[in-house]
Amino acid sequence: MSASCRKALFAAVGTAAALATVPAAAQAPPGSAPAPGGPGGRSALSHWTLRLDAANKGLARGWQRGGFSGRAVSVPSVVNPWDIKGALGWRNYEGSVAWYRTTFAAPSAGTYALSFASANFEADVWVDGRTLTRHRGAYLPFEARASLAAGTHTVVVRIDWRNPTAQSRIGFHRTWFNWGGINGEVSVRAIGESELIDPSIQTTLQPESPQAAQASVQVSVEVRNNGPARVIAPEGTLSREGQTIQLPFPARTLGAGQTVRDSATVAIAHPALWAPGRPNMYELSLSVGQESGFSARVGLRQLRRRAGRLYLNGRRLLVHGASLQEDARGHGDALSGADEDALVAELKAIRANAVRAQHPLDAGLLDRLDDAGILVWQGIGPVEGAGNWYSASPGLLAAAEAQATTAARAEELHPSIFAWNLVDEVAGNGHSPAEVQYVRSVAAWLHAHDPTRIVAVDVWGDHPPKVPGPLYAAVDAVAETDYTGWYHTPQDSPAAQRTTMRKRLSAMERTFAGKVLLISEFGAESNALNRPHEPGGYAFQSDLLARHIAVYAKDPKLTGMLIWDLRDYPLIPAYLGGSIHFKLPRVRLIEGMLQKGLFTYSGARKPAVAVVSRLFAALP
Repeated sequence: MSASCRKALFAAVGTAAALATVPAAAQAPPGSAPAPGGPGGRSALSHWTLRLDAANKGLARGWQRGGFSGRAVSVPSVVNPWDIKGALGWRNYEGSVAWYRTTFAAPSAGTYALSFASANFEADVWVDGRTLTRHRGAYLPFEARASLAAGTHTVVVRIDWRNPTAQSRIGFHRTWFNWGGINGEVSVRAIGESELIDPSIQTTLQPESPQAAQASVQVSVEVRNNGPARVIAPEGTLSREGQTIQLPFPARTLGAGQTVRDSATVAIAHPALWAPGRPNMYELSLSVGQESGFSARVGLRQLRRRAGRLYLNGRRLLVHGASLQEDARGHGDALSGADEDALVAELKAIRANAVRAQHPLDAGLLDRLDDAGILVWQGIGPVEGAGNWYSASPGLLAAAEAQATTAARAEELHPSIFAWNLVDEVAGNGHSPAEVQYVRSVAAWLHAHDPTRIVAVDVWGDHPPKVPGPLYAAVDAVAETDYTGWYHTPQDSPAAQRTTMRKRLSAMERTFAGKVLLISEFGAESNALNRPHEPGGYAFQSDLLARHIAVYAKDPKLTGMLIWDLRDYPLIPAYLGGSIHFKLPRVRLIEGMLQKGLFTYSGARKPAVAVVSRLFAALP
């Protein structure tokens, strides 16, 4: 079972563990029946038939009933992961319409749930020709249910990813190429007479130390009764290396259709804690008899904020690493397991203990980061262009809040996530009252729902506020971008640039006194088209990164630094460095490709990797 399927909730009855996928069409190779994942089971729907519909005539032709031919693909899938430049690149970026089709076998009559980890951008779903659901927005899980008879059923998904500009105006700004497709895993499960939903875990150490003698661990989960009124008593365990701890959930009387949140608290002597360098994991298992169950690998750790500093398991936490985009040559943002392994290997190569992502990361990648002991500064909610905020109407504002809370619920069991970042590149005190309301509302919900992490915003370093307004009162941490030496003062001497960096740090520390502070972006484009020590050259990039790291490492009030970014990736086809040509008109860049990465798009190391690795290795 895949990483994301292991993490997912599931509920099933009787023979539902025998759910088997069948080939989508004669063109698609058959898949083997998935192994059961505890009581009940979940089946990954991996084999699909794909048909492009550039003229958008599929609906009129009745393709929602499944009667279309196409090529065999495996999901996750991007329709065209290759064309990123020129006329073909523009056509691909502007988007199109495509149809996916598969089938699965239901072993018995009942209610079944189809779960999607992500689809870009609009997804319409049919089962046996009947409309099931419509979803909008990538990197957000969604689910829909249908009452089905025993036998084989056809699933059809129409994907529409046209007009990325319109996507931005409703809160889905693309920070890289507009890949279209079912770019996350799809699975099906039977719904039983009970369900276990939205589990969470909270650890309190006694004493608060990496060598704590005891941990008080609270596991909470929503229990839904889909059957008649009755007593339901969930069971649960935490286990590691032969040690199994029973979780004493209370028995509760639930009416038909009622949902309650149950908690169990246990004391664990000499716990094996999760932290960078020592990412110990436990297996969490929950069940209600043979009706429903849940399993995930979890970590025990305690995060606290005191006087603008972070402490993990009682020890001061200082983070260093890079941002990443989920993008791989030949796959777009539909990453394979090997793609995710490569990203983690690149983070290890630079000695990173943290990574930043503007979009919610795939569950499989988060599993790998958990295992690697790499912390995650996780963006949730809308990603806007610098200083912008489009979610101003009541409907869009509600959708923005739902986007953030949905992502947090889906990812909250991952111990690697230490911060929820709500907005990227806020200008001043926010673009509008709607943006302020969004941050304050979601921050309040996160503090109540998930006290195990900090809540943060990212500030556009060119336009920070002089006096922080109500938006910042709601958050624990503030990060700023700093492109000194690239977009700003690239012709200044190294000494002058260091002075500029220190002045920006001092201003940030005065403005946001008492907050946890990070630098979220710094760096420069680099490629072989420019002379090594000139702007855009490899040595120029290495030297500038070293300059920033040296300044940040000496600031005792700074909690961390995150390079932009880990790997080059395709952006809009016309991209040529943004505003850099106003400052550096002779720099040569590759059209359509953001090249601030430490690695090239194909994964080759730039010289900066060795420099950053050496400097990061020397940090606490």
